[in-house]
Amino acid sequence: MKMRKCTSCNSYTLQDKCPLCKGEVRVVFPAKYSPEDKYGRYRRILKKQAHKREKD
Repeated sequence: MKMRKCTSCNSYTLQDKCPLCKGEVRVVFPAKYSPEDKYGRYRRILKKQAHKREKD
């Protein structure tokens, strides 16, 4: 499971196609570690959503 970014609308997703514009997505390389993790909350939300979808 890797975070992906849409090349058209720049939104983030875990899916193979952008859910907003159906555009192409590319794998986003991980950011360098920082104790002040700005996007950790968003990564955890995406991970929970993906885990819920796998259960269903």
